[in-house]
Amino acid sequence: MNEKSAAINDANLADPLAVKATAVHKIWFERDGDYHRTKVAPLRHTFHTHPLLQLPKLQQLAESLLASGQCKFLGAPATVASPFDLQSQSPKGQSLADVFENIEQPGSWIALYNVETNAEYQRFLWEAFNTVRPLLDTQDPGTFSVGGFIFISAPPSVTPFHIDRENNLWLQIRGRKRVNVWNPDDREAVSEEAVERFIVHGDLSAVQYTQHVRARSFDAETAPGEGVYIPSTSAHMTETDTHWVQAGDGYVVSIGIVFYTQATRRAANIYALNQFLRQRGLKPTSPGQRQWLDTIKYPLAWLYVRARQFLRGYQLRAGM
Repeated sequence: MNEKSAAINDANLADPLAVKATAVHKIWFERDGDYHRTKVAPLRHTFHTHPLLQLPKLQQLAESLLASGQCKFLGAPATVASPFDLQSQSPKGQSLADVFENIEQPGSWIALYNVETNAEYQRFLWEAFNTVRPLLDTQDPGTFSVGGFIFISAPPSVTPFHIDRENNLWLQIRGRKRVNVWNPDDREAVSEEAVERFIVHGDLSAVQYTQHVRARSFDAETAPGEGVYIPSTSAHMTETDTHWVQAGDGYVVSIGIVFYTQATRRAANIYALNQFLRQRGLKPTSPGQRQWLDTIKYPLAWLYVRARQFLRGYQLRAGM
């Protein structure tokens, strides 16, 4: 997702340790060795049966988010190569009730952003995250700001090629969707300069899809109960088609459970410092390439970003 609308302060989020996982619903990797914090990996889950992810509850959620601009619509027609340009009103001029009434109409598309601003869904997101947190914490501790983005669409539809700031536990809830994800260090898919521009300024204009990189991606058609772990800054896109559609079963639901960690915060600040250095003719090493260098650079990067904030009015981006 682009810059997230209605982002909320980290301090306002629920205590993650206070929300317990249930025995019925969980997220897991087939083998613990499948997970690495910087690598794309398939996962499994049982949240497709969760009552909060069924259409009637999602419509109620959408109604509660509409006034704050957290219901997003994709301008039509769109392809995976289209700019990720979201609108706060239906491009067809439909009311929210009409959108859900006609959700099986081909090409329908609505996204619910930052659903953690709803207390019921905030608890749900931590519940879901905590089912897999013990494994994630072994490599990537210091989780904060767990959030959620829910996508409801009818085939044929797409989510254009883009990158996000957060790590993402992406779960398929209903229908089938093809997802392509690139590892975050794939510089043929997205250049280092494009990542820096997005992290520092929220600008996705340099993140552009080209057909020749598709073969480099994790590529899978996902069904309910399946999903993908998408590391921070991994390029990704989704597509749906009609081969599985039957009468009364014509829409797709997926959710991204997103989160920041100590590592994503460190990388974001280093990207900002690297952009400063690059603009002065240097060729800085990207975050994660040399741990010892990151250890030196992070305190300098943190000071640089805060100096920009207080001296030049730079507005800190989410996760920094």
